[in-house]
Amino acid sequence: MQGLFFDGRYIDPQHPDGISRFSTGLIAAALEMTELTVIVESPAQAKALPEHPNLRVVQVNRLMSPRELLLGRRLNELGASILFSPMQTTLALGREFKLVSTLHDLIYYRHRTPPGQFNFLVRAGWFLYHLSYWPQRFMLNRADAVATVSETTAEQIAQHRLTKKPVHVIHNAADAPARASRRNRSSSKQLVYMGSFIEYKNVETLIRGVGLLGDHNLKLLSRIGERRKAELAELANSVGASVEFLGGVSDEQYHRLLDESKALVSASLDEGFGIPVVEAMSHGCPVVLSDIDIFEEVAGPAGIRFSQLDPESFAAAVRRLDDPSIWKLQSGLGRDQAKFFTWEDSAQLLVELAEELTS
Repeated sequence: MQGLFFDGRYIDPQHPDGISRFSTGLIAAALEMTELTVIVESPAQAKALPEHPNLRVVQVNRLMSPRELLLGRRLNELGASILFSPMQTTLALGREFKLVSTLHDLIYYRHRTPPGQFNFLVRAGWFLYHLSYWPQRFMLNRADAVATVSETTAEQIAQHRLTKKPVHVIHNAADAPARASRRNRSSSKQLVYMGSFIEYKNVETLIRGVGLLGDHNLKLLSRIGERRKAELAELANSVGASVEFLGGVSDEQYHRLLDESKALVSASLDEGFGIPVVEAMSHGCPVVLSDIDIFEEVAGPAGIRFSQLDPESFAAAVRRLDDPSIWKLQSGLGRDQAKFFTWEDSAQLLVELAEELTS
């Protein structure tokens, strides 16, 4: 379709986060279906996009610039008929086009500590924004439709009456591996965790559980600040847990670790989706997960659950995978479950929503 725009200014090309992966995954898949204009705020973001004849890239103002107030008029001039934003904070004042805003989760209403990568002013604004639901209602009701990445979040949006606009689920997804090991790894003692180390991720329960296991090693793959690393290292030492901080890994290293490990693990207390869970399942790497609703939706029968604050429950869940037959069963269930979450399916939903709104 003509006039479909995507706000790519939330992409972090240096350290891709969940929003970045959601954006680049949808963009790459949508380009196989339609022409697409992606707006960016830097050349680095443009370089993170795939080369494709259906792609047009336009550099506009930065998100935090005062010129954001004029962005809607600029996009009018560029021929936008609909703008898909992977966040709910795109203003687009003065627009003559349709707007789809995305709310990934409601985590920060329950855990109000802002992400550590932002400066003080952004962190303060983030905290104040999440003290009440009315700013969220205002932003979502400015859009013509709202997207979210899971049925779990869609239910929460309805429960808290966050918008009067229609809500559409456009699932998060993961790139399918070109090749993955099918070797039975029930005898492996290696566990991997991919994610941040903010408090609600509850990495402490994983470390305490590994201490109970005794013979297993937990590899923490993501970047981590020195202060938080020292806290977790001290905990690991006190409970006798074998923990390794990798401080960030390349995609190649990550896929290799998934192909080598007994399981990917998470004790998170809250999630919007859980892309690493789908990535692990697509590799046939079993997933051992806390018993929260979103993991039930994403992992289904492939997930081995444990009580989220109970290290003994976690250790028992991991021990189930010592049985080669159980490991093989969970590996196969994971491969099947991962097929429900593809960028192609999600991009198709995005394009159909855009056509519906502009028809």
